[in-house]
Amino acid sequence: MNVRKAEEKDVEAVLRLLAQVNMVHHNGRPDIFKGPTTKYTAEQLPGIFANPETPVFVCVDDADAVLGYAMCVFKRHVNDNLLTDVKTLYIDDICVDEAVRGGGVGRALYERAAQFAKESGCHNVTLNVWTLNPPAMRFYEKLGMKPRRIEMEQIL
Repeated sequence: MNVRKAEEKDVEAVLRLLAQVNMVHHNGRPDIFKGPTTKYTAEQLPGIFANPETPVFVCVDDADAVLGYAMCVFKRHVNDNLLTDVKTLYIDDICVDEAVRGGGVGRALYERAAQFAKESGCHNVTLNVWTLNPPAMRFYEKLGMKPRRIEMEQIL
């Protein structure tokens, strides 16, 4: 296993994984998430991969086949009246191919993203996880992440 920056040749594999993520969310909350679809298109991904503000990492096997990805975004609150100006690496998405889950791919992706954040001068790493996905919540807690805030809703 190796974790590297995503490249244009990874677009098709990342799209396949994006569809898996979508279906987890769609199956859990079809009132919010369309399915089957993907968050990004084949046309959008090369630009995301190339943008230094949106680093994307892929975990690949020995044959360079994509096993999972971590999509990240740098965030800052510059000159905010309330929040301090810290640099954050927000993990927008982590997906491990359902065929290889539990094999260390997610941990490798998270650790690479956290290392990259530290090297980039970030104060922290953040992400959101939907309560419809308890396995993901347990996974992030095992990595040492703690709840930062909770978004609540009332369906009308």
